[in-house]
Amino acid sequence: MHILLQALTFLCELGGLLSVIYTGLAGMLVGRFFARRASFPAHYPGVTLAKPLHGNEWELESHLASHFEQDYPGPIQFLFGVHDANDDALAAVNAVRTRYPHADITVVADGRLYGANRKIANLVNMLEHARHEVLCFSDSDVRVGRSYLSQVIGTLQKPGIDLVTTPYRALSPAGLWPLLSGAATNYHFLPGVITGLAIGRARPCFGQSMAMTRETLTRIGGLVQFSNHLAEDHAIGEAVRRTGGSVAVPPIVTEHACVENSFSKVFRHELRWSRTIRAADRSGHLGAVLMHPLALTLLATIFSGGETSAWLLTFAALLARILLIWKVDNALEGKPSGILRLPLLVLWEIVQFSIYAASFGPSSVVWRGVRFRVSRDGKLSALRGEE
Repeated sequence: MHILLQALTFLCELGGLLSVIYTGLAGMLVGRFFARRASFPAHYPGVTLAKPLHGNEWELESHLASHFEQDYPGPIQFLFGVHDANDDALAAVNAVRTRYPHADITVVADGRLYGANRKIANLVNMLEHARHEVLCFSDSDVRVGRSYLSQVIGTLQKPGIDLVTTPYRALSPAGLWPLLSGAATNYHFLPGVITGLAIGRARPCFGQSMAMTRETLTRIGGLVQFSNHLAEDHAIGEAVRRTGGSVAVPPIVTEHACVENSFSKVFRHELRWSRTIRAADRSGHLGAVLMHPLALTLLATIFSGGETSAWLLTFAALLARILLIWKVDNALEGKPSGILRLPLLVLWEIVQFSIYAASFGPSSVVWRGVRFRVSRDGKLSALRGEE
């Protein structure tokens, strides 16, 4: 047993040391990433902005309205899709139609399904009504700035770029659990993506915001092929790359609603996200253990029986995590995070590591009230309904 504890202590201390180095590097890279200059269009083609909807989500009208308040002078078709003509989301669509009476708005209510991924089915049905050559897909819970579309289209017009996707930060209502859900996005997901891009390891494509031409979509074979994918956005990006195309991630940040209002909802949401990443990139997900410096060093402290070296490493991990949070908030010009309260930060780091460990368990996820089995290639198959 003593030899086993020594081995575990060594592994956790080594992992903790590497994690501290990674965390420091991530903080530096986040600032560098968002300091880059954005691109703007040489010309302004017509754009179909497609948004699949489901239910009257938190601040939905405000999120939709942000896409209408763009500084993009070209024509924009706003294409909204639902599976049910009585979907509550249409109340928000009617509200923005009233606020922007001259906007080109098309609503598609079509219940056809092609597989387990209802979002893809919604998009497939909607695109039959798209009128423009440039297609921009944006989730319902995304809020954008006024220059969003201009910067996306400007990036798409750069030579060799076939798809543009944008990273995102959290937009949360008041409350403890939304705060913790948002912290996972801002201080785990976002730095991980930027660091992965910098070292050439990440190949991201985010469903929250994607733009491509109709020609690119046709070249990869359309969207129906992704109808059973859990990480359909990752699969779309990989399809573009397989055909010789390039995916660009410009220094634009959108806002993604994190509204989980209980521990169980936060845990299930983060577990689904972690298993989604695992399904898309198993080796990368394994390496993501380095995103948990505080948990690793606390484990080293426990296994070592409280050795001074382990405590010092834990202190270094805590400082590295605080510095990363400060760097992210500074780069995104955000307010200081409430997660910086020390007991809360330590608790959340432990919960995040628990979610990461649980993601290696049985490959199932809950998505919009339905439990799915996830195969090794990231395909979904429904198991049973769930509240």
